[in-house]
Amino acid sequence: MTHRPGSQASLRAANIHRVLATVRAHGVLSQAEIARLTGLSPASVSNIVHQLGDRGAVELSPGIRGGRRAQEVRICSADGLVAGVDFGHRHIRVAVADLRFDVLAERRHACDVGASSATAFAVAEKLVAEVLDELGVGRGELKAAGVGLPAPLPPTGSSLASWPILPGWEDIDPARDLAQRLEVPVVADNDANLGARGELHFGAGRGVANLAYVKAATGLGAGLVVDGYVYRGFAGSAGEIGHLTIDETGPVCSCGNRGCLETLVGAPYLLELIRRSHPDLRTVEDLVARALAGDGGCRRVIADAARHIGFVAANLCNVVNPERVVVGGDLAAAGDVLLDPLRASIPRYAVLSVAGTPVVAAETGERAEVLGALVLAAEHLEHRHEHAASPTPARHHRVQSP
Repeated sequence: MTHRPGSQASLRAANIHRVLATVRAHGVLSQAEIARLTGLSPASVSNIVHQLGDRGAVELSPGIRGGRRAQEVRICSADGLVAGVDFGHRHIRVAVADLRFDVLAERRHACDVGASSATAFAVAEKLVAEVLDELGVGRGELKAAGVGLPAPLPPTGSSLASWPILPGWEDIDPARDLAQRLEVPVVADNDANLGARGELHFGAGRGVANLAYVKAATGLGAGLVVDGYVYRGFAGSAGEIGHLTIDETGPVCSCGNRGCLETLVGAPYLLELIRRSHPDLRTVEDLVARALAGDGGCRRVIADAARHIGFVAANLCNVVNPERVVVGGDLAAAGDVLLDPLRASIPRYAVLSVAGTPVVAAETGERAEVLGALVLAAEHLEHRHEHAASPTPARHHRVQSP
């Protein structure tokens, strides 16, 4: 069921989503606390909470808040488990959590994801099965899965046709194909968007309504959060900062253009830069470890990359004006070796009003994307409760805009 934007039903669905997300983020809240945190009226919160309670989305129990008796609200734990699957260029990470986002088990496996979608899906299916076996639960306990991919996905579907980033994935629907293997609903999104979700719920983005998450790894991408919602753009390509042109005469990128940011700061380019003096380096992790140990050449390579990323981040601040820039991905493990020159680029290239935008490291590290995938899966289940609760709003409760 799709609600018309701006309609009463659409506003109510947004309010329900806000209540669920707020309770999930804080664990246990009274209805008064939910009203304060969401900005909704106590009457609206009471109506929504009781409808969600009737449908098993939340649990209500008596408690004491501030020395007074209150009705406490928490996400229902009886709805099963969700899985997150993060397909990187060189790895697959799987996590399983309950609907309170307690991560119960994880697996990570090295894999050339771009070479074959069938192989990658088989590995992901195996990892999910191993995690469920570890937990001692059957496949039936799994209710939904969220999937992150290092490529843009259109909002009207999940086909990766005509996109060169994953050449072994042409003309497939990742969500549909993985759903057939796992036998649960699967929702998919770009990995940087999921990294933004992960930081928004669990990391440096908590309490921030406007956020730019920059993933610096094998490729470069950004997840943009605008007014609390991930912004995907008309065709699902918002945040593709790795394909912004930095040098019009630079090397040809996989996308067909010249001098994209990714050609100057992506993992293959950085490792090639250092190969002559450091032939033993094989991965970004090796490069970062050597830089943190004080190696001057490795530190220089990372600092130069940081200045290029900073130039793009500054222009991102000019256009989007986020409250905070969060940097994640493999390269972010370099800490201030990367962040200090990146921060220095913001006031150099940004307009005065955004020059002071804070730039921080992702608090969830390399797990940001898989945690965001768990959020995506849980939100898919929440939408079922939203649709169930929205058709018949009480006449005496005013629906508030989010």
